[in-house]
Amino acid sequence: MTIRLHCFGESGNAYKAALALELAGMDWQPVFVDFFNGGTRTPEFRALNPMGEVPVMVDGEVVLTQSGVIQQYVAEKTGRFGGQDAGEAREVLRWQFWDNHKMSSVAGQVRFLSNFLPEDKRPAEVIAFLKGRLATAYKVLDAELSARDWLVGDGPTLADLSCCGYLYYPEPFGFSRADWPAIDAWLTRISDLPGWKHPYDLMPGSPADRA
Repeated sequence: MTIRLHCFGESGNAYKAALALELAGMDWQPVFVDFFNGGTRTPEFRALNPMGEVPVMVDGEVVLTQSGVIQQYVAEKTGRFGGQDAGEAREVLRWQFWDNHKMSSVAGQVRFLSNFLPEDKRPAEVIAFLKGRLATAYKVLDAELSARDWLVGDGPTLADLSCCGYLYYPEPFGFSRADWPAIDAWLTRISDLPGWKHPYDLMPGSPADRA
């Protein structure tokens, strides 16, 4: 049975789930959610996910929300990307939680405020404050990757597939690969993995579609 992932291309959190499914070689297909026209606020979608967020994964009777949970499901089903032992599995979770709190949640806000709101409604002071927080997170990530190729163990894990979630997007939100050489090299290692796709190629929906 084909897994269905309710998602849209602009969502970095949906990309984390989609990328894990794709790189693990699972049989899945995207289901487009028209977020910018209220797709997550419809009664039908709220019946699927009362939190009103993407991604939502449906695998038969299994319905999961939140990208980290979906990524863990992929690891359980395939035995891939979850770490080689219990210690590595805990490290993977540590980085997933860190990313969710310190980087992806902030990057998502900055990217939305800076690119998807009308220019006259963009809160400059808020954006500047959040970019400062992001710079701190990038320093942590770049320092870690200066000493190792992957965040946990000797190969890619969900830690990498979580932390990279927003960093391939072209819209400006306070991140430039040129400023962070270790992150830049790591992103290249991830994009060199067999099956990797850019978020706008992996999922339907992009700013170009709404232009």
